[in-house]
Amino acid sequence: MPNRVQWNPGYSMGHETLDRQHQDILAQCNTLADCLSDAGQAGDQQFKTVFDALMAQAGEHFSAEETLLTQCSYPMLEEHQNEHAEFNYLANEIITTENFENIELQRFLALWWIGHIVGSGKKYRAFLATLSNA
Repeated sequence: MPNRVQWNPGYSMGHETLDRQHQDILAQCNTLADCLSDAGQAGDQQFKTVFDALMAQAGEHFSAEETLLTQCSYPMLEEHQNEHAEFNYLANEIITTENFENIELQRFLALWWIGHIVGSGKKYRAFLATLSNA
């Protein structure tokens, strides 16, 4: 069974751009879950297309997040960048459509993103509050 994830207002970073990106990424995780109900090659191709779009979104999000955290002088920026690098390594080298079944990828991504939002958010939310909301 796939992991469906819903946005919870408690996940908010207090920054419109990051919150919107996080919401969009969680929605993509749910779209991956929807793809799992389509059996066969067409479903696999749709999953791969959504997966690739999610990876592109992740890159854009990480770039935006790092820019904002640099602007607010976030003291744990390097640790945060390492989290992004670890995700990129996992997603590009290990947790791929070639190495894992689609349901395993969907579960991993849904859980990773919730962990990122909840875990990282607690650490940097107060620093983002020093920026004007965009």
